[in-house]
Amino acid sequence: MTGTTGRRVRMAILDDHEMLLDSMSSWIKANAPDFDLTLSALTWLQLVHSENFPTELALIDFQLSEPISIEARVRTCRAAGAKVIVLSGLDDDESRERALRAGAAAFLSKTVPMVEVMDVARSVMGIAKGMYEPQDWRPLPGGAMVLTQPKLSSGETTALTLYASGLSTIEVAQRMNVQYETAKTYLRRVREKYTRVDRPASKKTDLIRRAAEDGYLQ
Repeated sequence: MTGTTGRRVRMAILDDHEMLLDSMSSWIKANAPDFDLTLSALTWLQLVHSENFPTELALIDFQLSEPISIEARVRTCRAAGAKVIVLSGLDDDESRERALRAGAAAFLSKTVPMVEVMDVARSVMGIAKGMYEPQDWRPLPGGAMVLTQPKLSSGETTALTLYASGLSTIEVAQRMNVQYETAKTYLRRVREKYTRVDRPASKKTDLIRRAAEDGYLQ
């Protein structure tokens, strides 16, 4: 039972070690019936391209071979509505601080047994105290995509990067030191340009995905 609702928490795992990913996925499916593992990804783009992204909880490996930083990955997931637990083979203060400062709910060593990892996951989602309530979750459109990257101006690029990192339009305007309407116009133009190359960006989660695909979140 998940809290008082009997609902399973949708979750994802991102780890570029295939054997470890398979092992964790199998353990969760066999031993954590209160979680619904809907997405297992070996790469960052595989995660954000999936029709099951965003999930409600994501377990993310700190160290990936891809160049995108842990800060960008955590902030992208958080902006999309997912809580994040970072798993790492580097159990040091610097790595922990980077992950938590970016918005991760917890940072755990990969030496921690899975039963403890999932206990932390339950705590993060409020399951143990019966506080977790269903959220309005809708999958993003799936299917194959032709990733034609639109040409964005400097202002549009900055606005997209800030917005996709979790800031509101008002906060984007403040960070860019421009009027609210100017920031709003930048984001509208970004959406229009992505739409013209057949890459939907009308929703914030769509725009986050486009930013992640095109390397704006580093």
